[in-house]
Formats: sequence, structure tokens, C-alpha cells
Amino acid sequence: MESIIRDRSLAKSGQQKIRWVDHYMPTLNAIGDSLKKEQTFRGKTVVVSVHLEAKTAYLATVLSRAGANVVVTGSNPLSTQDDVAAALVEDGLTVYATYGCTEEDYFMYLHQALDHHPEIIIDDGGDLVGLLHTSRQDALENLLGGTEETTTGVNRLHGLDKAGKLRFPMIAANDSYCKYLFDNRYGTGQSTWDGIMRTTNLTVVGKKVVIGGYGWCGRGCAMRAKGLGAHVIVTEVDPIKAIEAVFDGFEVMPMAAAAKVGDIFVTLTGDKDVIRGEHMKEMKDGVLLANAGHFDVEINKPELEALAVRHFAARHNIEGYELPNGHIINLLADGRLVNLAAGDGHPAEIMDLSFAVQALAAKYILENHGTLENHVYVLPHTIDTEIASIKLKSMGYGIDTLSAEQRNYLNLD
Repeated sequence: MESIIRDRSLAKSGQQKIRWVDHYMPTLNAIGDSLKKEQTFRGKTVVVSVHLEAKTAYLATVLSRAGANVVVTGSNPLSTQDDVAAALVEDGLTVYATYGCTEEDYFMYLHQALDHHPEIIIDDGGDLVGLLHTSRQDALENLLGGTEETTTGVNRLHGLDKAGKLRFPMIAANDSYCKYLFDNRYGTGQSTWDGIMRTTNLTVVGKKVVIGGYGWCGRGCAMRAKGLGAHVIVTEVDPIKAIEAVFDGFEVMPMAAAAKVGDIFVTLTGDKDVIRGEHMKEMKDGVLLANAGHFDVEINKPELEALAVRHFAARHNIEGYELPNGHIINLLADGRLVNLAAGDGHPAEIMDLSFAVQALAAKYILENHGTLENHVYVLPHTIDTEIASIKLKSMGYGIDTLSAEQRNYLNLD
């Protein structure tokens, strides 16, 4: 089946981007060399539905070199980079993705990817899994299992698992230490502010930044905002996380109070309606609203549109909404993931760890599917330590090892 992309002539630019990240992903390179030597995925079809930019493209390339028939589609209408999609097609992979596609086209691309009846899926957010449990159960015939990249998708998986409805085993790649400790904290922390600053060309220093949610992504985003000189306010529903934010040196208050004082708002909860119309009415003139959660539901856009007397393109990737009191609320990247819809996503060195987890999770599914039941699994800790060891070595660091006596003292043998 023929690929659907924007423009194949863009391939040269995309190949340049992929070569750049290749140099900064030594862990995935080392794992990829082993997979390629073994031809681990020979004859298997792998569908990858992850934000289609250079790091994802390089993961797809690694799987392809290891023998897989790789089919790639996006996981968000605004995060696909058309030149990267073109580069993959030029290199012989199948791609269904275009930047700025409609919601209808986005799901059409997912359906076309599933038309290849994969043995393994790599999902980001759970839309592929959702289709496989509803309108595309025909594509289950070859499926051995899959992996999930992000918190939102893992939450959806646990809902299916708890209800006894999960139809195939899934690896929660997001729950591996080498994913969430680095990707969610350091990756989201940096890339969110990359996207905001690139899009607005405004300072962060001196501003009051409101972080909605203090999970691993919120921790990273708050830490980076503090480093940029902002006064950071955290909103939370979990009292334990709220105490942690206080002990980390941040102010904590409800969103209703934060709405009156914040200059920049960033939502990172994975839930809906974190910022609602009642909050928007209280906001200062010129505030920035950004979302770094997977879906564009954390900022209630319908309520914002209903409140506004007009809206206009304030700048590329910024829509200004004028309220009846004359205040302007600026929504970045249509409320979608600001780090990807308005930036290049996480740094390559971070995705080196995350996609190393994904590659080994796909291998784990292939090697263990016969013993895995239809539940959500976390990779064995030994795989995390293997990935971390490769990364440390590539960075030129060494660590101590325990002696036999020390291991015995700790009852490790």
C-alpha cells in the first residue's frame, strides 16, 4: 500500500535531521547494532504510531535495519514533520502522516497503518489500541502485543486491563525508569520551554508560571521554569505531590487562585478541564496558555471560544482570544503538546533512553508473547540497568560494583 505524505521532495531536509539525532543517540545505536546483527524482527510488521519527528524516525530506521517491515504514522495532527516523513519514505519505509491533518484524516492514517495487520505495535497515547478494541478487531489476527510510550496511553491501558477487556499484552514503556525518570522529567522540562520560548519570543524570567500537575512531567517543567528565573506556582489534586512541590520550594494553590496571578500557564496532568472558563474569566491581560499533556483537552477550548468576543492569529502557533473585559488570552499550539506542535520535541539524548526502552520492549514482546497474558506489563529491571549502563559508558562515566561480601551483606545473591 502506497504511503501518504505531504511532499516526497522534502526528503533531503528530513534525512539531515535524522542524521543529526543519530549522532546523539549512542544507546539506541548500540542496541540497534545488536538487533541488526541478529535480524531480530525479520519478517515481522511493526506499526509505529509516535510523534513523527527525527527521533521517532530514527527508531523506525533501527527497527527496519533489524529486519522489520515498519509502518509509521503520527500520534498527533500537529506533531508530524513532513520532511522527516518524506525521508522515511525515501528510505523505503511506509508512512501515513501529514502535518496539520484533520481529525478525520488522522484516524484514516491510523486505519491505513492497521491495514498492514502488524505483529507488534508501538503506540503513543492509546489511539491504535483504542481502534484495535473497537472498529479494527480484524487487525488482531497477527498481533503478538505492543508497547505504550506515554502516561496517558498507559492510563487507558490500565482501564482496559482492570475491566478485563484488554485483548493482547502491552508493555508500559512509560513506566520503565529509563523512560519516565528522564523523558518525563528532563525531556518534558526542557522541550516544553523550548516550544514556549520559540513560539512567543518572550522572557520567562520574572514571570509567574503556573504548573498544572506535579507528576514527573510537572516536576521537570517546574524545575526548568525556576532555572529560567520564574516564580513558580503549582496546582495539584494529590496532597502528597502538593507537599513535595512545597518542599521543592514552590508555591502551591488551587487553580482558581492561581488564575488571578499567573502569567504563563502550563498543563501536564493527562486529565481534562484543568483550566476552564471560570478560570479564564479571572486571568490577566496577555496571559499565555500552553499544554504539554498528550491530548488537547486539559485547556477547555470550547469554553474559551464561547467566552471570547473574537479570536485572531496573534503570531504563528498563537491564537489570541479577546474576552468581554478586553483581556487577551493567548493559546499556544491550539492547546496541543506545545513541545511538539510548536517545537522539535525532547532532546535527542533523552529520546536515546526512551527509544532504547521501546526497541527492547518490542524485542521482549517478540520473545515472550507465548507466556504473556492479556495484561499490562513493565519491563524487567535488568533491562533498565542494561540501558543505563550503555548510556553511562557512552557519556564516559564509570560506577562502582559491589564485592561478594557486600552483596552477601545486602542479601542480593
